[in-house]
Amino acid sequence: MSGVKSDIEIARKAKMKPIGKVLAKINIPDNPVSFSPMGRHIAKLNFEYMDKLKEKKSNLILVTAITPTPAGEGKTTTSVGLSDGLNKIGKKSIVCLREPSLGPSFGMKGGAAGGGYAQVVPMEQINLHFTGDFHAITSAHNLLSALIDNHIYWGNKLNIDTENILWKRVVDLNDRALRSIKINLGKLKNNIPRDDGFDITVASEVMAIFCLSNNLKDLENKIGNITIAYTKDKKPIYAKDLKAQGPMTVLLKEAIRPNVTQTLENNPAIIHGGPFANIAHGCNSIIATKTALKLSEYVVTEAGFGADLGAEKFLDIKCRKAEIQPNCVVIVATIRALKMHGGVEKENLKKENLEALKKGLPNLERHIKNVKKFGLELVVAINHFITDTDKEVKIIEDYCTTLGVKVSLCTHWSDGGKGAKDLAKNVVEACKKNNKENFKYLYKDETSILKKVEIIAKEIYGASGIEFDDKVKEQVNIIEKSGFSKYPVCIAKTQYSFSTDPKLKGAPSGHTLPIREIRLSSGAGFVVAICGSIMTMPGLPRIPAADSIKLNKKGDIEGLF
Repeated sequence: MSGVKSDIEIARKAKMKPIGKVLAKINIPDNPVSFSPMGRHIAKLNFEYMDKLKEKKSNLILVTAITPTPAGEGKTTTSVGLSDGLNKIGKKSIVCLREPSLGPSFGMKGGAAGGGYAQVVPMEQINLHFTGDFHAITSAHNLLSALIDNHIYWGNKLNIDTENILWKRVVDLNDRALRSIKINLGKLKNNIPRDDGFDITVASEVMAIFCLSNNLKDLENKIGNITIAYTKDKKPIYAKDLKAQGPMTVLLKEAIRPNVTQTLENNPAIIHGGPFANIAHGCNSIIATKTALKLSEYVVTEAGFGADLGAEKFLDIKCRKAEIQPNCVVIVATIRALKMHGGVEKENLKKENLEALKKGLPNLERHIKNVKKFGLELVVAINHFITDTDKEVKIIEDYCTTLGVKVSLCTHWSDGGKGAKDLAKNVVEACKKNNKENFKYLYKDETSILKKVEIIAKEIYGASGIEFDDKVKEQVNIIEKSGFSKYPVCIAKTQYSFSTDPKLKGAPSGHTLPIREIRLSSGAGFVVAICGSIMTMPGLPRIPAADSIKLNKKGDIEGLF
């Protein structure tokens, strides 16, 4: 290699092509009808063009991972590398990713544009504001908040119970101080002080709706169906009762158009939407995925965190809503992370430790078994680090062979698409073997809400059952009586363990899954089960990434990656 060490240095040396030339690879004509340039290297696709695209026989590949650890797994990096690898072997491929949130960028996770020689660019723009989609979602969400309090101020004709308002405010930053706040404390005549709070933008139901809508009209209808509050006699009040869906959709009119950028190898990348998987459904937009399927032979997309939080929701929520299914699933694993699941501390991961690796393998096996429950073909991708030894690699390869699963050692971080060619070939073969008749959801629509939660807890998380109190029972009763019992369930819990204890690594079983709260997302069309101590507004770590982020004397950004 050229001696370049950091992701940002690699990204800054990228020879990007004008976005029109990138789009020409997937036969998108360079004209104002097809797309709108957002500078030289980013574009938004136009509905006028997308609506005329025809369905074609394409393959959808879902990239997921083992349970995440501080050692890193590289799911986005592998998604980019795989798409480049598919293009390397002569297949027309597009990678579809989520947009990064400013919360993790300034917190502890960092950017989300891949890494090494498997990145999407321009990296800094993608990680900072990008095309303003998240700001539009934040504004639309908070407009609804303002309309609720304005309605109450001017007489409250809808009889909103001010102690039973479900709609919080949002901001795209980690700020624990905003989790619980008091509002309307000013000395105005009609002010009614009340408790309120903030969630992070990626946990907003508007974000979920944004990613689960098929077009602008569908977006508007779903926004109108948001349950914002209840009356004192438990009658639901919707956003459409405040006529909020019109102005909110206006704010999202440009954001709902998918963004197109490029990989370091100048292959197209669609980056659109970005709900978190530990507090939402963790997938990019249906519009982006379906558009990509009409434009290419292979579409590589990802679901957030491990296969438990991410893949399960992709399959049980997104696939249900979009009426799509993957042809193959890729599970990303690193030797480093598996050794952590085997009990090794982060500072000791560079040393060969075969016994710890063997102890960590049940985590990979659990994810493999979970994916197979949906009737899907899968491939394991070992995301290679230079500290990995041949003996460690062979242990994983042999383990996967005993499970009857194809495995590829991947060097896309250092070698780009060339380092993912073997993975690409295995994926192509898996897609050929896939039988769409075998695909099945984990539960039926008709199953009751708490039974759905229990099925996910037992089948995916290895739990013996679920725990909940009378308050949760009452929340479920109200939701079911309101006619939403057929909705799929979105589990909100820690991403670091199959249990609700983030310190419990490996593949624990026999634990119970405590359900703290059941929230209705009637606009998005699912029910959220909040488990354990998961927060919908994260906090910053003791030393946040923001401490190191600054502009240097040249005006370049330092510390972001």
